[in-house]
Amino acid sequence: MAEEGTTLEYTPTWVVAVVCSVIVVISLAVERLLHYLGKFLKKKNQKPLFESLLKIKEELMLLGFISLLLTVFQGMIAKICIPEHLTKKWLPCDEEDQESDTKTAAHLQTTFFFLSRRLLAAASNSQNTCSKGKAPLLSLTALHHLHIFIFVLAVAHVTFCALTIIFGSAKIRQWKHWEDSVANKEYDAEEVLKTKFTHVQEHDFIKNRFRGVGKSYALLGWVHSFFKQFYGSVNKSDYITLRLGFIMNHCRGNPKFNFHNYMMRALEADFKKVVGISWYLWLFVVVFLLLNVHDWHAYFWIAFIPFILLLAVGTKLEHVITQLAHEVAEKHIAVEGDLVVKPSDDHFWFHKPKLVLILIHIILFQNSFELAVFFWIWVQYGFHSCIMGSYGYIIPRLIIGAFVQFVCSYSTLPLYAIVTQMGTSFKKAIFDEHIQEGLVGWARKAKKNRRNAANGSTQVGHKEDSPILVQLANVNQQDESSIEQGNGKEITTENNGTDGFK
Repeated sequence: MAEEGTTLEYTPTWVVAVVCSVIVVISLAVERLLHYLGKFLKKKNQKPLFESLLKIKEELMLLGFISLLLTVFQGMIAKICIPEHLTKKWLPCDEEDQESDTKTAAHLQTTFFFLSRRLLAAASNSQNTCSKGKAPLLSLTALHHLHIFIFVLAVAHVTFCALTIIFGSAKIRQWKHWEDSVANKEYDAEEVLKTKFTHVQEHDFIKNRFRGVGKSYALLGWVHSFFKQFYGSVNKSDYITLRLGFIMNHCRGNPKFNFHNYMMRALEADFKKVVGISWYLWLFVVVFLLLNVHDWHAYFWIAFIPFILLLAVGTKLEHVITQLAHEVAEKHIAVEGDLVVKPSDDHFWFHKPKLVLILIHIILFQNSFELAVFFWIWVQYGFHSCIMGSYGYIIPRLIIGAFVQFVCSYSTLPLYAIVTQMGTSFKKAIFDEHIQEGLVGWARKAKKNRRNAANGSTQVGHKEDSPILVQLANVNQQDESSIEQGNGKEITTENNGTDGFK
């Protein structure tokens, strides 16, 4: 036991008490901070953000469980022996660089992690228990570094997701004055009584988005959509036209509907889905840990994955707006009243608007992973570590990571917030929270009564329930089960089921 460091039997009690006190105080402080933050969000009726906070707590709990497993089984893992020649394959660094990098890592580890992991670091110097010709599967030092990496990854993902939502929401709030100006104009009595005709080709929305008919113009539309995401991704004419299209298709009977508030509620509800780390994202981590082989420069190439996905998603969202403009321009020369677009799932990949949210989730996680790996290597092994690579690989990675974070916050996320409302379905955020709960309860009761009626157990004179309420109950059940898996479901009420709102 002496070879593995001093045990608690021979450690001063005041040292044990001080270390435990510090750990407990920090843990309680974080727990109280999250608790009061949750109370504040509930007080402000921010249930979607409160649920996002609960999702963060779930991730912290998972992180703690992974940490516990690594700590409990580290001795068993270190005693697993494999043939020594297998440990010479697929190395992140050449063995000739190992000595210098080990010295640097030891110095940084002493600087940053000595207090929290003293026993584990000391145990890494224990004698090799494997027989001749074999080596440990994973050393205690490597386990310690892996432990830190998982923690850094989780913290980086939550942090960058939060920053993206904060900056994206700030951008969307700038559209509030458009909502107010449209509302004031619509409720002007003199404006309402006027009968007007709109020349389609002269409308600002059409002039900005319509490029003509034909294959060449279709290609030009994609090129325009690609560059449009970088400047003025959504202007006033876009917002007003998309807003009117949503209202006329989903809540025609409520012309005073506040589209901006609905967008913000829907975005907050989606936040809890992107802040989590799903199983396929953990699989992504494992794959790229596997591919981190010397001279492969895997971490450089994976930086292009979120970059390419971001450009593809931004271009597609812009092109959806362009398609809506083309549909109107190709069918009409002039229309009575205001120009109204027709939302449809057909404009989205595989007819699923929610696929965009999954891609944004992947983009944010992969970018967080890339930046987390950089900072982890920098702190753990030093800037000149062989894993870090040369400057020619480091600088582009950082530039791409910063670019993805900026564009996703100020362009892609606001685009997602408004364009995904142009699907056939609307989200349950269309209702206020108390109305959602009332409708879902009513819908469940209606579904139960219908089931009883089918079994012949319903009394004569039972009143027919609205189909949309029954469908809302089904959607709510699917939504609850999907949230547990980290993937939320959109409400799937079709236009033919929304007549009751028109």
